[in-house]
Amino acid sequence: MPTLTRRNLLAASAGLLAMPALTGRARAQTRLTVASLMADDKPETLIWLKIRDLVEARLPGRFSFNIVGNAALGGEKEVAEMIRLGAVQASLSTVSALAGWVPEAQLLDLPFLFRDAAHLRAALSGDTGARLKARFDDEHFIAPAFIDYGARHLLGREALTRPEALRGLTIRAVQSPLHTRLWSAFGATPVGIPIPETYNALQTGVADAMDLTKSAYAGFRLYEVVPHLTETGHIRAAGIVCFSAPFWNGLSDEERQVFAEAAREGAAYFDALVVADEAKAMEIAAAHGGAVHQSEAREEWEKGARAVWADFAETVGGMERIEETAAAG
Repeated sequence: MPTLTRRNLLAASAGLLAMPALTGRARAQTRLTVASLMADDKPETLIWLKIRDLVEARLPGRFSFNIVGNAALGGEKEVAEMIRLGAVQASLSTVSALAGWVPEAQLLDLPFLFRDAAHLRAALSGDTGARLKARFDDEHFIAPAFIDYGARHLLGREALTRPEALRGLTIRAVQSPLHTRLWSAFGATPVGIPIPETYNALQTGVADAMDLTKSAYAGFRLYEVVPHLTETGHIRAAGIVCFSAPFWNGLSDEERQVFAEAAREGAAYFDALVVADEAKAMEIAAAHGGAVHQSEAREEWEKGARAVWADFAETVGGMERIEETAAAG
């Protein structure tokens, strides 16, 4: 059997898109390729084991999950392209990575918008969540459930506790206009680097700093190259459980319902895993010389963030929608 790579998956995608939808008995042994950025013991992979088991319990023998971890199929942008083509059938994605297709989703990325995990859940449980799911569907990302990767914090070779500490630094930024604008507002030079390449970029000086969740900080062993984490909690890293439209459209109504329910149960499981994993991640980082710092001058951080709100208000549905989201929960 040939090695599974991005190249041969993309080469096969045209054929996948051209195939007619299969239903009933013909789908009995359908094989899903699922992409995960992380190792087998991380929430990003464990959620798919949970979803696999839930689907198998309700639809025994119909589906086989091929879960490919450790970013072997590429970073988020590469995987998102393969999801849209149908070459990969499922994955998780941050909303940041999908901003090029669904700009409105940048609402969830606005800095200092969400107080905590409960606030994010409340905002996504109503019209905001339903509206964004519909937009993801329009772009061939079927999103039965949202997930919470945790808060994003600043990582650097030294503590970055105040906004002025960012001036003149090159910062690895998520490849989205909002993240670029955010770090530019604080005088840093943002550079888009896929997440699997960040370790080398920080090690070689291509970037001086970045922001990330605590779980991923340890998952990518970044404490080895940027040992200082400053708890800014500036963005709540929302994401989706994502299926490709070619795969989803080939399911029966019963199968879609099962996958949707499994995705929602998996999302709740993932969110709980992330909380536990964050604590474990910081223990690992500390054991390898990582240090945690508290941010200072909160009003100055939030002042810079408000400028980003104004810049993206029209894109995400208006300032009124932003203020309503801020007040949710």
